[in-house]
Amino acid sequence: MKGAGFPSLFPWSCEGLEERFATHRPEQEDGLEMAGRRAAAPRADALPGAESRRVRSAATQTAGPVRGRRAGDGWGTRHRPPAGQGVRQARSQEGEIILWGRTEKCLKETTEEIRMMGTECHYFICDVGNREEVYRQAKAVREKVGDITILVNNAAVVHGKSLMDSDDDALLKSQHINTLGQFWTTKAFLPRMLELQNGHIVCLNSVLALSAIPGAIDYCTSKASSFAFMESLTLGLLDCPGVNATTVLPFHTSTEMFQGMRIPETVARRTVEAVQMNQAFLLLPWTMNVLVILKSILPQAALEEIHKFSGSYTCMNTFKGRT
Repeated sequence: MKGAGFPSLFPWSCEGLEERFATHRPEQEDGLEMAGRRAAAPRADALPGAESRRVRSAATQTAGPVRGRRAGDGWGTRHRPPAGQGVRQARSQEGEIILWGRTEKCLKETTEEIRMMGTECHYFICDVGNREEVYRQAKAVREKVGDITILVNNAAVVHGKSLMDSDDDALLKSQHINTLGQFWTTKAFLPRMLELQNGHIVCLNSVLALSAIPGAIDYCTSKASSFAFMESLTLGLLDCPGVNATTVLPFHTSTEMFQGMRIPETVARRTVEAVQMNQAFLLLPWTMNVLVILKSILPQAALEEIHKFSGSYTCMNTFKGRT
């Protein structure tokens, strides 16, 4: 399906990126990417194990074949290496890609990598935490590239400090980018998806949305808010034919934002598969599902002991990250 489909949009920012869009892997946040020509006449393509439909993308990372993209469709994402980059590379096999981010150097590098794979790719400088800028650049994307059928929200920053040690402006920044940025990008592209009855909103979240840890209070709070946003959005789209949502919650991954953490090699691939199958929520690794169950049945004292035993209670003590 290379070269087919609408442009995809990936919002992302090199600063504080957890992962890079490479092919189809989402692990860290921050960035928007989008690419594609102007939409051609709608065309539905069936993918194995999935309903026949077209998907438009705009904002986060995804890769690999997505069902039903047509000429002119594209992916859009907010840039956040490395997971986001893996997703973008995987998605590059299906159509044009558009990248959004705050740092032009990172955007240029990723754009060139994707173009070397034979896929048309464009980038726009955009801070997703700035509402007016998001709406302005969304309009520019539609005019220059066309409609977005897949939006991947992957932008995020983390400061890694306690509440008392955190700067007020830094706290506001994390909420504007990690949480409100999704409001603005989704509002910018969802209306057209609903009109075309073809679209997919993807959110690369974090397991910290479900289980917070000390030393990352701003990040955990923003991820919990983002998760609630996607839960509500997913339910709200149940009666909207052709438009779906997917939320991926990976365990801590190694990126510029979380140096020293583990790198789940399968995150990008599993994200693409989740989009293809219209899976609403995906926890990685699968053992994280046990966490949800334990939190609902164990007393707080027991959960605290689990945090200490697992090392999550002190994992931020040696944290090295970027914002």
